[in-house]
Amino acid sequence: MANKIKISSVSYLNTKPFIYGLEKTGLLSEIDLQLEMPSKTAEKLLNGEAQIGLVPVAIIPQLPNARILTNYCIGAVGAVKTVSLFGQQPLEQMRTILLDYQSCTSVQLVQILCAHYWKQPHIHFAPAYKHYEQAIEGATGGVIIGDRTIDLAPRFAYNYDLSEAWHRFTNLPFVFAAWVTTQPIDPELEERLNHAFETGLQLLDEVVQLYQPQYGNRFNVQEYFTRYISYRLDTPKRNGLELFLSYVKQNTEVAVV
Repeated sequence: MANKIKISSVSYLNTKPFIYGLEKTGLLSEIDLQLEMPSKTAEKLLNGEAQIGLVPVAIIPQLPNARILTNYCIGAVGAVKTVSLFGQQPLEQMRTILLDYQSCTSVQLVQILCAHYWKQPHIHFAPAYKHYEQAIEGATGGVIIGDRTIDLAPRFAYNYDLSEAWHRFTNLPFVFAAWVTTQPIDPELEERLNHAFETGLQLLDEVVQLYQPQYGNRFNVQEYFTRYISYRLDTPKRNGLELFLSYVKQNTEVAVV
């Protein structure tokens, strides 16, 4: 493992097509792949513990010499399904929003939306820790991201999909995570990563067959991969990413990393 390039990836369901592509092309055996929550992938790239990371895009301005690799990302055009602000009261009645400790990007996004789209400057943002979901009640809302939302969403009376709100605000897609490096990377490796990720997307039906049994009837994995997650880092997504990062630079709140 010592000579293998270290790549840190988000462990959520939405990354499984990428990982499947790495397996099918044989590239997985040639790298040291580490699966983490988004905030941890950001930390590993920031600390030099990984050479490449599928990282929350909000971390990019903090990374020296950051460069986006490959033509793929974790993005959405409209609703994303698994990144939401939840509450038992409507947004207008919330006084505090708890910020998911697993997130870097979504906790910035909710602050930007509250300031510029929803126009709710009175809301206080607070860092959250494990089991904070139980504290989402009364005038306290909370951002929850990832696979946890699948089972938690029905518990809450109000569900504000952050990617959907961004799309309504800007008419642009949103990019949650991108493959990023801070070091020179062999162009051949980047080409092989592109091929692996495209392979995973071409074999999406096989990925669905692997993971659908874990969710039974309560979640449609095929729909999630094809309707809600948008994997190709095209020009509209790059434009959305550029706009988001410009807001991040203006944001005076401190993100949870």
